[in-house]
Amino acid sequence: MWAGTLACAVALALRAPLAPVALACALVLGLELVNTALEAVVDLASPELHPLAKVAKDAAAGAVLVASGGAVMVALAVLLPPLLRVLGF
Repeated sequence: MWAGTLACAVALALRAPLAPVALACALVLGLELVNTALEAVVDLASPELHPLAKVAKDAAAGAVLVASGGAVMVALAVLLPPLLRVLGF
């Protein structure tokens, strides 16, 4: 959450487009909530260790990881050019 807040603050400070950064942050946070809910449901349905429960949890965590990587790419594409201009590169 702190990274999303920081990215949005940097976008505002650099007068870069905020929408792509905010949407990427919202996607990651939304998927994190889905991941948390899925893990709770899997734990409720299968309190003992089960290979399919592990697959479900790993897949949900993988979705968060992929979205996080995409959010980093969005941040680089949107924030890096104005940041380099401010730094004089």
